[in-house]
Amino acid sequence: MNFIKKIALTFFIAISLGAISTTAFAEEAVNSSAANIDETIGHVEQALIEVNKSDFSASVLQIKAARLSAESITGNEKVLKQANASVVQGQIQSKSGNDKKAAVALTKALELYKSL
Repeated sequence: MNFIKKIALTFFIAISLGAISTTAFAEEAVNSSAANIDETIGHVEQALIEVNKSDFSASVLQIKAARLSAESITGNEKVLKQANASVVQGQIQSKSGNDKKAAVALTKALELYKSL
């Protein structure tokens, strides 16, 4: 009888630990997404500053960093898709040397990321 009690107790402890670890992973994913949003916003802001200074090589580096950090953001897929498209458009305009269109695209992306 003691053997059955020990097995039952071990089983319930294992289930409890499994439930706790799943909750911890879910909380970690939410926190990391928020951190990635902040990181992406910082890169886009820095790229916008560089575009306004007409330093296109530095802005392209910041835009690439923003695109990398944006890959792991979770949330509203439609808004994310629009924001990422604006960042790509800003990158294209920055590479071609069009600072006004790049600034407009990056400002739009910044607003969309902040709405997340």
